[in-house]
Amino acid sequence: MNEPRNVTNLFSRRQLLQTVSSGFGYLAFSGLAATASAAERRFEEKSTNPLASRKPHFEAKAKRVIFLCMRGGPSHVDTFDYKPQLAADNGKPGRRRGNLLGSPWTFEQHGKGGLWISELLPNIASMADEMCLLRGMQTDLPVHPRAMTALHTGNTQFVRPSLGAWTLYGLGTENESMPGFISLSPDAGTAQNYGSAFLPAVYGGTPVGRSGRGGGQFGGQFGGARNSGTVPDIKNPVLGSRSQRQQLDFIQQLNVEKLRRDESQPAVEGIIESYELAFRMQGVMPELMDLEKENEATKALYGIGDGQSDQFGRQCLLARRLVESGVRFVEVSNGNWDHHQNLQTQLANSCQQIDKPIAGLLQDLKQRGLLEDTLVIWSGEFGRTPDAQNGNGRDHNNKGFTSWMAGGGVKGGFSYGGTDEHGYEAVDGICHTHDWHATILHLLGLDHTQLTYRYAGRDFRLTDVHGNVLTDIVA
Repeated sequence: MNEPRNVTNLFSRRQLLQTVSSGFGYLAFSGLAATASAAERRFEEKSTNPLASRKPHFEAKAKRVIFLCMRGGPSHVDTFDYKPQLAADNGKPGRRRGNLLGSPWTFEQHGKGGLWISELLPNIASMADEMCLLRGMQTDLPVHPRAMTALHTGNTQFVRPSLGAWTLYGLGTENESMPGFISLSPDAGTAQNYGSAFLPAVYGGTPVGRSGRGGGQFGGQFGGARNSGTVPDIKNPVLGSRSQRQQLDFIQQLNVEKLRRDESQPAVEGIIESYELAFRMQGVMPELMDLEKENEATKALYGIGDGQSDQFGRQCLLARRLVESGVRFVEVSNGNWDHHQNLQTQLANSCQQIDKPIAGLLQDLKQRGLLEDTLVIWSGEFGRTPDAQNGNGRDHNNKGFTSWMAGGGVKGGFSYGGTDEHGYEAVDGICHTHDWHATILHLLGLDHTQLTYRYAGRDFRLTDVHGNVLTDIVA
């Protein structure tokens, strides 16, 4: 299937920012640019902002999303899926090549709902009453790239719009000077996971920061005194704001003239909005990214300056600042959770990176009155096997794993679904990735069967022809 010739094919968002900032060859068309405002007014009379905030299909529980993406597949049987029988059968032959490996960590019940959570995550456990555990998760394939793509787009075979792009397409954004969808420290080479595919490019995610095995390069260089590097090309080293405005007005005049002639040209509409957004971002983004404006108590709450949790803590704090400013969808990435060996050391390190920052995020959102209509979701692409690999590790497991949600209209202190006695496979309350997507959209007030986009002669949707809403978890 050929990709449509739209802004997705012509420009990446970075190229758009780069083009706006670089000077376009220093065009000297001030006379022509003077007429741009009139052309823009004519355009505005015939069109609406594609990112304008829109009403949901029905009353929403959540207005915005923070997606905490754990790359690599966290072990559910060592974190949120308590399996006493697995511990009892430790060392016995498993279903695969290795023997069963009981969790080296103890589990305790937390909160009024008595959720079983591992000692690896004591701070997150303190927020148990806000959490809804989905312990019956399943996905189609146990392969990292395809399972991660399915987690984000609902499809493993074709390029499809991401969950964030569909959310922005359905609801728009509440901040005209910021992207409506931002991906913090996305993994290199995974633009599809925050891309818009055949949706107009303006709905794609804006990447900020770069990934790393420790959870993303976000400390020091980002969110602190040197925050000028937060977004590529956000500052123009040659032209001032007034000169850029004149330059942009002329370019937009050309775009508007083409749109007037063609009457319908989605690619041009996307370019117009992207140029204007890039220009507005220059005045807003650097200040928003400056975490030094936060007090020391808030930074300590997120684990900033606290060794392993510093980088992810900065990302979580920035996620709060972004949704508070009106950004609709923020993804925060952390990796590497692919623990095929040395489980006791590696999994403990991964949990230390996220435990305090995530608990701090939930607590901060709650005390600011944001958690009730902010949906926080936590998931990897799949789980791990109950039997051992390499003696002290765990292999991929797509048949059963755990994700969780908090805030945004879900039942707090609630556990839904479950795996078998050892944790191999979901057997109760099964939640496929399609069901997970349908439920997220439902909480946002969007009917996943009605949120469609016509492309290549058919109506596409995030859940394709699948998906059931988990009504039992809705408060």
